[in-house]
Amino acid sequence: MSMADLTVIKAAARKAAFERRKQAHGAGLDAAAQQNLAAFLAPYADSTLSGYMPIRTEVDPRPVMAAHRGRVGVPVILSANQPLVFHQWQPECEMKEGAFGAQIPAIETEIIPDVLIVPLLAFDRNGGRLGYGGGFYDRTLEGLRQRGPVTAIGFAYNAQQAEALPLEPTDQPLDAIVTDAGVLRF
Repeated sequence: MSMADLTVIKAAARKAAFERRKQAHGAGLDAAAQQNLAAFLAPYADSTLSGYMPIRTEVDPRPVMAAHRGRVGVPVILSANQPLVFHQWQPECEMKEGAFGAQIPAIETEIIPDVLIVPLLAFDRNGGRLGYGGGFYDRTLEGLRQRGPVTAIGFAYNAQQAEALPLEPTDQPLDAIVTDAGVLRF
């Protein structure tokens, strides 16, 4: 399969995934997903956690992030083709607009997470993840995993599951996926 073919296939998969997520987003499923995420994260209570500020129709991890005992950060895009960095976040901290409209902490205190809550468009039952196409989490997870153990948790609506995803060798697998329906571990 050529890269051009893969690009077309990924674009179609993203479009379908956006639609499935949009349908699930309005269905009141965030609370169930958040409960499952909090339960999954209980053994990691003192770990440094990265969450995210939800954009568009992403499931909202903020209540779980706010309740986390350890330090919490959110991803910051420095530039294209670079890994993410993570700036410390607290529920009441001042925020500013970052890349792609995501909110980031106004005070830039960098942290390195041990556990990452990863947003996504689609996932499969093998830990595969389809993101937005920038490769930010793939580069970031690869770099963090070279440093030591890291747990990457996809956070999504169950409706975002796909039978098969068009994955590439550079795509980093997830260790678990938490949804409104439960937890998949890999």
